[in-house]
Amino acid sequence: MKFLGRNHQLSQLLNEMSSDEMRMVLIYGRRRIGKSELVKQALRTAQIKSVYYECKQVTQESNAKSICDVLSDTIDLPKLGFTTIEEILDYVFKLAEHQNMIFVLDEYPYLRENVKGLDSILQTKIDLYRDRSKLKLVLLGSYVDVMQSLTEHASPLFGRADLIMNLVQMDYYESALFYPAFSEEDKVRIYSVFGGIPYFNRLIDDRLSVKENLIRLIVAPGSRLENEISMYLKAEISKIVNANEVFEALAAGYSKYSDVLSQSHVSSGPALVDVLDKLMKMEVVEKRAPINDEGNKRKAGYYIKDNLSLFYFRYIFKYASQRSIMDPDTFYEKYIAKDFEENYVPHKFEEVCRQYLVRQNKLGKIEPVIEKIGKYYYDDPKAHTNGEFDVVTLDEKGYVFYEAKFRKRKISDEVIKEEIRQVKKTGLDCYKYVFFSRTGFDDKTPEAVECISLGTMYM
Repeated sequence: MKFLGRNHQLSQLLNEMSSDEMRMVLIYGRRRIGKSELVKQALRTAQIKSVYYECKQVTQESNAKSICDVLSDTIDLPKLGFTTIEEILDYVFKLAEHQNMIFVLDEYPYLRENVKGLDSILQTKIDLYRDRSKLKLVLLGSYVDVMQSLTEHASPLFGRADLIMNLVQMDYYESALFYPAFSEEDKVRIYSVFGGIPYFNRLIDDRLSVKENLIRLIVAPGSRLENEISMYLKAEISKIVNANEVFEALAAGYSKYSDVLSQSHVSSGPALVDVLDKLMKMEVVEKRAPINDEGNKRKAGYYIKDNLSLFYFRYIFKYASQRSIMDPDTFYEKYIAKDFEENYVPHKFEEVCRQYLVRQNKLGKIEPVIEKIGKYYYDDPKAHTNGEFDVVTLDEKGYVFYEAKFRKRKISDEVIKEEIRQVKKTGLDCYKYVFFSRTGFDDKTPEAVECISLGTMYM
């Protein structure tokens, strides 16, 4: 299976693995994000003696026996009889005193929960062998809270990691590498559902239509990803009262705290804060504040961060009863097709445009460099209204306004002028206007306007 994307992260990891000194690496991120595949690709590329072990939710003795077996098989050693993890760590650190060696503990939290004081044991070994061992110790974990706690000041491992990598979802561009045969429009549609999770994207068949992929993977009862969201959230949701109700409110488009509170029927404000905080720690919900008033809590909004979760709660969870008694194709046409094309995907196209700007900014292709990107909140006292512009950037010259149109027809000169008139009416002082279009633009466009077609975003 070909490894796609993650070039920067792979380079970082290989840099640590190729060192002649001891190194410790922490890698964490949600399930299916590609942590294990990234490390395995690095091991294949580095070609250094390595041992890879996936920790299990079993006793210390069982894990110790399994690690001994892997050590013996991988680096051609006689049968080992260690019964504790501390003995194994001491042995591995000594093995690497005269040779470069990589030791990977995948799903480290499973081992940690069954070995009392494992963080302290590791800290002792790292400090003891720091100047004489060449071991590269790599710890991976899907429990984000646990892995993040290893970097905190109170942790015995604080300050020991040479590289800490929070692996997040790929952007729209890298995700599209998994389905190259799709048109640019269909790449946006697919990304709007499956996001940047490599595991999901590997399941997509770009010989089929978008609709066929959605029905096959998530819409039809018994589909491959039918229970993916509930399984991912189950452990935490069982401890979070009203989590599903909050997800439903967010999926319906309610983002302000007061609106989520009223729509989700959570019993109280503090209870909702607790739910939202836990969902944000799980990295499935995010809080966004307008770039022109970042400290104003009332203007901040909450959004489902994960595309598949949003699709699931917007269509599958909401219409579960209807779905259970209908043909999948009929269900798709009745409850998904129109809203998906007219509302869901155009909204996600805005996120794709934001990611395009971030990508270009990091590549040094935007001048002056963007310093902030996000929503812009405005008040119109005369009309007694307020609102938000979804994509605005700030640089040393001022604000730039962006409008993203996922429409069948080209954007005309009249549409551009009307959008600019509406922006000026709110008092937003922009020195430049940029328009993104799914289908391009008419020949004539106003001066001081930049036009970006969808096709150029995938070049």
